[in-house]
Amino acid sequence: MAISKKYLKSKPVCKVTFELEGIEADSIVAVGDFNDWNSEATPLKKFKNGKFKTTVDFEKDSSSEFRYIVDGAYINEPEADAFVYNAYAGEENCLLTV
Repeated sequence: MAISKKYLKSKPVCKVTFELEGIEADSIVAVGDFNDWNSEATPLKKFKNGKFKTTVDFEKDSSSEFRYIVDGAYINEPEADAFVYNAYAGEENCLLTV
């Protein structure tokens, strides 16, 4: 699992790439504040080499809670910037800061 950030010089945007590999799954979706926790809004594309990947634009100097849904099960990104407890879910969410 990995998160990479690319800041644009031309505007206050950070392109964040979510990439997962080594996971046997039919579908992976990134959900969080950035897409209103919509389980259909941000699917990761599965590549022939087995990696799943998607890129999302975030406003610079912002933060967002997120998780992955892997075949219906929520998982966290171990390389997240931080983790925050969410009382609604009763679990920790990942925190992304750009």
